[in-house]
Amino acid sequence: MSINGTRTFHWQDDDLDDDDDIQIHGNTRLYILILFSIILLITIIFFIYSRCERTSSVHRSIPSSCQIRGLNAAAIDSLPITVHRSQALKETNETTSECSICLGVFEDGEKVKVLPVCCHRYHCECVDKWLLTQSSCPVCRTSVRVDSPV
Repeated sequence: MSINGTRTFHWQDDDLDDDDDIQIHGNTRLYILILFSIILLITIIFFIYSRCERTSSVHRSIPSSCQIRGLNAAAIDSLPITVHRSQALKETNETTSECSICLGVFEDGEKVKVLPVCCHRYHCECVDKWLLTQSSCPVCRTSVRVDSPV
């Protein structure tokens, strides 16, 4: 016994001894390696499948009319072309005096293409390149596509 009536505990070294290492015999290492490989392969396949499924579900949710991108050359050529006159714009209270694609200022007498629905104006070369890949106005995203009646 110790002083003040408290007991002292004596631990036996045998209780805390870690000398009994786990030993793997025979084909056990091979089986563990095969099991680990199978789990890793299943995990990789799961991630690839979930990524592909997520991507394909996005494509399925887009309406078919949105998947069609730009306009054909005939539709682009059919858009009206006007001659820019700054005086005419002032009379109609329009403030569009530059191409929103290249940010170049329209000069008097320069040919500009006017989109029919929204009436936004662009340099012919600028908007033609845009409409080959997109079927909407670069500024307001109004559809320029004209569907022929069936």
